Amino acid sequence: MNAGLVYDVAIVGYGPAGQVAAALLGQAGLSVHVCERLTDVYQIPRAISLDHEIMRVFQQLGVVDAIASHVEPFTPSEFYGVDGQLIRRMTMVEPPYPQGWTPSNVFTQPPVEQALRARVAQLPNVKVELGVEMQRISQDAEGVTLQLSSGTVRAKYAIACDGGSSLVRTQLEMPLEDLDFDEPWLVVDVLCNEQGLAKLPQVSVQYCEPERPCTLVIGPKNHRRWEISLKPGEDPKQVATDEETWKLLSRWLTPEDGELWRQASYRFHALVAANWRQGRVFLAGDAAHMQPPFLGQGMCQGVRDVTNLSWKLRSVLTGEVQGQAAEALLDSYGAERKAHVRELTSRIKGVGAVICERDPVKARERDARMLAECGGVVKDTPRQDILPRLETGLLAAQSNTARGSLFPQPWVRVGHGKPWAPASAGVTRGLLDTVTGNGWRLVLADASVPSAQFAGLRIVTLGQADCEETEGVAASWFRRHECVAALVRPDNYVYGVAASAADVPTLVAEAARALGLDA
Repeated sequence: MNAGLVYDVAIVGYGPAGQVAAALLGQAGLSVHVCERLTDVYQIPRAISLDHEIMRVFQQLGVVDAIASHVEPFTPSEFYGVDGQLIRRMTMVEPPYPQGWTPSNVFTQPPVEQALRARVAQLPNVKVELGVEMQRISQDAEGVTLQLSSGTVRAKYAIACDGGSSLVRTQLEMPLEDLDFDEPWLVVDVLCNEQGLAKLPQVSVQYCEPERPCTLVIGPKNHRRWEISLKPGEDPKQVATDEETWKLLSRWLTPEDGELWRQASYRFHALVAANWRQGRVFLAGDAAHMQPPFLGQGMCQGVRDVTNLSWKLRSVLTGEVQGQAAEALLDSYGAERKAHVRELTSRIKGVGAVICERDPVKARERDARMLAECGGVVKDTPRQDILPRLETGLLAAQSNTARGSLFPQPWVRVGHGKPWAPASAGVTRGLLDTVTGNGWRLVLADASVPSAQFAGLRIVTLGQADCEETEGVAASWFRRHECVAALVRPDNYVYGVAASAADVPTLVAEAARALGLDA
């Protein structure tokens, strides 16, 4: 190993968060080193769901086509109460979809990870070492030193993506905060045959039963997952044996209906790192947080982490943002992500409280209350309504519902009046990010809105021949938020909006000051 080489970023751990971080940073032209103690992708799925925000990141990385056959729309989730009555139904928003992708999806994790690794392998500026363990991490004012089983690596910054038992976090004594959730569950994955599939519900189900709360998730193809709560006194190791697992599944299936793919006992926790940055080292993914599984947001949260961090590291490492503004930008990563994780975990716990009420009397009260709230008619609740906005960090000093939200990604027709127009003749149709790129963008509702500028800001004017959306997604968004322009960050979150044309220069100047740039 070249002891004199200093990488821009070193990544410890090469699960989904590490893979996305390596791909985003490498795609941005940075030099990256990755170490991972395992020699291959873990071949049994752990995560099972991802949402449209994550698909938008995969679009940016160019892996959507490679993973398409391993991703399917999430079925509705129906919640059934004590006496078997429907008390809630969670679905997805109706098309046209706001982010350009199906809002909620299930997926098969191993081949999706393989596709991400294949993308990283295309990047000559990213070096991946598998079967290599990190033994010690240290840092100084100039960079980070990793002592690996294969030698020494030096980098300007490091990201710990090394899981819930993170050695990086442990060595740097970065404590976790307890968000008050600790329960034993058994997770079972079954590959069902035709006979088994015929016995099962056609939608995902939450059994909100005091005797034993559990969840059935319809995965891709013939994959079905059960998450089954354990009772006090049950031995987690014993229930994970084939014999005991089939006993727990006997309500639905017999061993003749499929094969066990995986069964594992877990203690589901709700934890978040007190600090996400120590000097030049950042925590991400399970190293930074763990949450209950009720909305399937574990892997999504890790991808959000590294998507947030990657563009900020790129801005600092390329010199676009310097000095105090650079430090403030890097600090905003932990501030934004910690607050978002805490709020989402609180909401996930709220969903879990509905599912996991063990007292039969309180469970019946819950059922009656939920049915009364909807007038006895259960209405669809889009899963995405549960996800919070960013509330703190690199955001405009304004108060509205658009600030900190994801900007939509409409389908647009593209003409030839803009620098990103395709070279071929005629008009093409594409998703907004593919057309404009993923940097800072000032998106104007129509051509009547004046633009303003800072270095690296791209102006995107909708509603004209050069970039005309085809389904009205963005136009509806602008009307709903009563604004004419949105300043969108590289991670697709809205820095802030302008309510009128006169407010546009002020909005852009505010962001430029925060980034230490000239507007």
